[in-house]
Amino acid sequence: MSGVKILTVSADEGEQRLDRWLKRRFPQVTQGAVEKMCRTGQIRVDGGRVKASSRLAPGMVVRLPPLPKGEGPAPTARESVAEADAKMIQAAVLYRDDHIIALNKPPGLPSQGGSGLGNRHVDALAEALKFGMAERPALVHRLDKDTSGVLLLARTTKAARLLSEAFRHRNTRKIYWAAVAGVPNPKMGTIRFGLVKAPGGGKGEGEKMRCVHPAEVPNVEGAKRATTDYAVLSALGQRTSWVALVPITGRTHQLRAHMAEIGHPIVGDGKYGGSGQENLGDGWGAQLGGDISRKLHLHARSISFRHPVSGAILTITAPLPEHMARTWKTFDWHANDVPADPFAEDA
Repeated sequence: MSGVKILTVSADEGEQRLDRWLKRRFPQVTQGAVEKMCRTGQIRVDGGRVKASSRLAPGMVVRLPPLPKGEGPAPTARESVAEADAKMIQAAVLYRDDHIIALNKPPGLPSQGGSGLGNRHVDALAEALKFGMAERPALVHRLDKDTSGVLLLARTTKAARLLSEAFRHRNTRKIYWAAVAGVPNPKMGTIRFGLVKAPGGGKGEGEKMRCVHPAEVPNVEGAKRATTDYAVLSALGQRTSWVALVPITGRTHQLRAHMAEIGHPIVGDGKYGGSGQENLGDGWGAQLGGDISRKLHLHARSISFRHPVSGAILTITAPLPEHMARTWKTFDWHANDVPADPFAEDA
């Protein structure tokens, strides 16, 4: 038997029925088993009893009872972590106490499993992050597979619930760093295009979002409002710039879609910026050519939030991944030359 699981409904998963959400994560669980676990109170959502048809929303915390090995992911995906992977994920720890863990997620590592993503993802590797606790820590939010940076996990049910509420009510502050094609004008602003899933865009990591003019959001089925603040921190002529991004809302691929929509796609973003297009100085094209990496240049630089137990305000900062650090060195960009929060009044 596997242990009790504490899972958080991510923003990417949207609103859906509990039974459908559960069967996507655990395909071998039968409908009858889901209904029985709900009827007997073994499945809880935000601490309360639910029905199989109850609707989940992003940020909700789901408690699952021990599942038979035949009713869930293979034990190798959840209970066994290769030594090299264990060392890698443990080395990524930025902060740890009895309640939370913060990682500097490497680019290319999915936050959670899904179709075509295999078993190597943060959620599975969290088995190596118990550090003496009975249960492995639970994700309370996600980063895209190719986005690096600060990722929080909760070590207790209470911490998971409170952190999920903080994300749901936007009581956290996330600042991303990116290299983008061209130089946005004005150099500080707010992007308010809505987002809707593009037809034929796939699911999960394969999804692609389409921007919708703010005035048209109410008229487009499935479109949701999205807001991003941006600030240019440095520029290399008109060819590329270093920007700070703050997602006020937390939509799928929000930062990537928004920057591409205003004509300044994130460097290395083939999905939104054209995989084969090289930026020749006109502000478009997600590749810079030369020695600059073709990987996505988007990094969750810092997160500020209230500790779920002590109440102290924590700010956790993650160093750049190797490919972005090389780009920053090439362009002579230095972290010490820019404010930690360029949107603060005293920046």
